Amino acid sequence: MLDHAAIPVEGRNVTIVGASNIVGKPMALMMMASDATVSVCHAKTRDLAQYTILADILVVAAGVAGLIGAQMVRTGAVVIDVGINRDPQGKLQGDVDFDAVRAKASYITPVPGGVGPMTVTMLLVNTVSAAERIAASAAARPMPGRPADGSGKDNIARLSQQARIA
Repeated sequence: MLDHAAIPVEGRNVTIVGASNIVGKPMALMMMASDATVSVCHAKTRDLAQYTILADILVVAAGVAGLIGAQMVRTGAVVIDVGINRDPQGKLQGDVDFDAVRAKASYITPVPGGVGPMTVTMLLVNTVSAAERIAASAAARPMPGRPADGSGKDNIARLSQQARIA
């Protein structure tokens, strides 16, 4: 998403709220690999705002609805809300108070409709890519009963006949 929106990561302060193995830790590693300065926090970090307010890029995946308010976000920050929660009426909402934060953020992902559809898209892209690799690998191997040079019609006929006899 950051690449697509041409948002530079190198040299930026990135705060990730949530240290899960699914989002927080992999995101921290990706950001560090892109030469960002990364802080990883969680919903129970004392004075969480002291970390979030410094972020050029704020990624929130804590699982706490409305955890991040406008006073916790630096003006012009990029805010990526990965959280998904349901309010008492069953409506989906993120970990970021979207309505309050969007006035301060230069870029913000909504919930629903932000990171979720991108996750599904990337899952499909990776599934197709894996299927293509499997198909290419299978095409490169000779089939049983057929020589690798492709000249094996007699062998296939002989194997078919043997199968009928058995």
